[in-house]
Amino acid sequence: MEDKISKLIPIAKSLLGKPYKYGATMADTPNFFDCSLFTQYIFKQVGVDLPRSTILQAEAGTEVALENIEPGDLLFLRGTQGFYNKKFPQGIGHVILYVGDDKTIHAASERVRENPNVIEEGIVEENNLDFIIEKCKPLVVIKRIIQ
Repeated sequence: MEDKISKLIPIAKSLLGKPYKYGATMADTPNFFDCSLFTQYIFKQVGVDLPRSTILQAEAGTEVALENIEPGDLLFLRGTQGFYNKKFPQGIGHVILYVGDDKTIHAASERVRENPNVIEEGIVEENNLDFIIEKCKPLVVIKRIIQ
C-alpha cells in the first residue's frame, strides 16, 4: 500500500497545470483531463484500475471519515453537475485526490457554456482541503482505494 501511494502522489503532482477537457478520454492523457479521468489515470499508473465515471469510482474502495483521511484517499462531492444512482441518490459530481498536509489535487473546471455544447475550462490544480470542500460542497463520501 505505502509503495503505491508513494508513487501516486508524485504522479499527480507532475500533472499540475495540465488543461481540463470536458469528457476527456484515455486517448487524451496525459495532455488533458476531466476530474474522473485524472483519478483513473493516476491510479492506473500504479497498477490500480478504477472505473471511468465519478459515480462508479465512488462505489469502489472503503469508506473513511474526514478525520481519518490519508494521502491517496478520494473525496467525492456533489458539485454543480452530478450523476445519481441508488447508492448515491444525492449525486456525485466531482472527485478530488487527497495528497497529505491538508492539500488536494484535482482536475478543476468552470462551466462557461451549456448549449449547444458544454464547454468547461480549467486545469489540474492543488488546493487546500478545507477550501476545496467548501468550494465544491457538499462532501458526499471519502473512499480509500489502496488498502
